Amino acid sequence: MTTSAEEIKAGKGEPLVVLDRVNKHFGSLHVLQDIDLTVRRGEVVVVIGPSGSGKSTLCRTINRLETIDDGTITLDGKPLPAEGKALAQLRAEVGMVFQSFNLFAHKTILENVTLGPIKVRGEDRAAAEKRATELLERVGVAHQAAKYPAQLSGGQQQRVAIARALAMEPKVMLFDEPTSALDPEMIKEVLDVMVELAEQGMTMIVVTHEMGFARGAAHRVIFMADGAIVEENTPEEFFTHPRSDRAKDFLSKIITH
Repeated sequence: MTTSAEEIKAGKGEPLVVLDRVNKHFGSLHVLQDIDLTVRRGEVVVVIGPSGSGKSTLCRTINRLETIDDGTITLDGKPLPAEGKALAQLRAEVGMVFQSFNLFAHKTILENVTLGPIKVRGEDRAAAEKRATELLERVGVAHQAAKYPAQLSGGQQQRVAIARALAMEPKVMLFDEPTSALDPEMIKEVLDVMVELAEQGMTMIVVTHEMGFARGAAHRVIFMADGAIVEENTPEEFFTHPRSDRAKDFLSKIITH
């Protein structure tokens, strides 16, 4: 069944990422508690909540950077593989952008973006470089291709990290607080790239403190507290009529400052 452009825009494609009763402990700490979450193709889901609520852990279980204790996670109908080549293949299908850009310091910007396609996908260097240049153009840093990460600002490095994830042509993009290490003036340039991706129909799961992005770009807001999903709704409904006391309390603290 194909998904229409309108359905994608509304985040109503077929299920792409499905978490079913997922639990995760760190020692005695129950960081994910019976998490049920379905993210559809073309949907932008923003995960918000107080520090320590399990948001980043949730994000990291979807490409198996964190293992889960029980429950299931499927990507495009297939369960997440445990290890080996299948896991490497999965990670190629799930793009991840971290808080700290995680670029290779000793490689140029172009080399950072072409490394995955050449090493993991076995792509021809010329084809990988052509695609990388197009992606760097798309995120506005093509003119920096020959430089090294340390020569770029934080905002530019994060945009390179987005281009690097896109180079693998992922089915879904995970963003784990992608702007929290940036100076305020650099945040907008990264969020602008993310908004553009969202508008182009990329499936995105975004853990962020940027409420403006949540309001403007998300199809759905997931509010977490103490390892559980407390509330989920459209941005409009969530921000104007939060239902739970936890969400009301959280919003009152962030909106008034």
